[in-house]
Amino acid sequence: MASPYSISLCLLFLTLLSQTHLTFPLTITKKPFNHSRTSHPLPSIIDVHDLLPLYGLPKGLIPSDIKSYTLDKATGSFSIEMTRTCYVHFQQLVWYDKHIKGKLSYGAVHDVSGIQAKKLFLWLPVTGIEKVKNSDVLRFFVGALSEDLPAEQFQEIPQCKSKVSQRPSISSI
Repeated sequence: MASPYSISLCLLFLTLLSQTHLTFPLTITKKPFNHSRTSHPLPSIIDVHDLLPLYGLPKGLIPSDIKSYTLDKATGSFSIEMTRTCYVHFQQLVWYDKHIKGKLSYGAVHDVSGIQAKKLFLWLPVTGIEKVKNSDVLRFFVGALSEDLPAEQFQEIPQCKSKVSQRPSISSI
């Protein structure tokens, strides 16, 4: 039987990946597509959500409200600009900063900044995500901890929320 700690950590990672503060700054670009700055010279890819599967990652790692992104194909460094900071509620609550940065390579995102997951009462930074070889599992790194989650949970692009949703009060029931 899984410990409450491992279950909580798993939920945290789900929240971080689905609509977390993951720094996967890849979204619709308002400027003309710059092929020299991308890892794949595909002129039809203008949305970061379409780019992630080319790197073996699910498109739902980044929420919907992306303003622009850049990707340096030589180094894998990326930057995502969101239209605003936002929250995504997976099994855990995840927060995305307006600016997300990191390094993208096939099946992994490292050196992430701009994404945090709420674990118990603490907000912890998501520092990396890796696809586990020969499986449909993603491993999330939050500080010194890691947690494995099914990749299928991140197939849909999550919607940003401007604030943390509140539970309904007893008087509204």
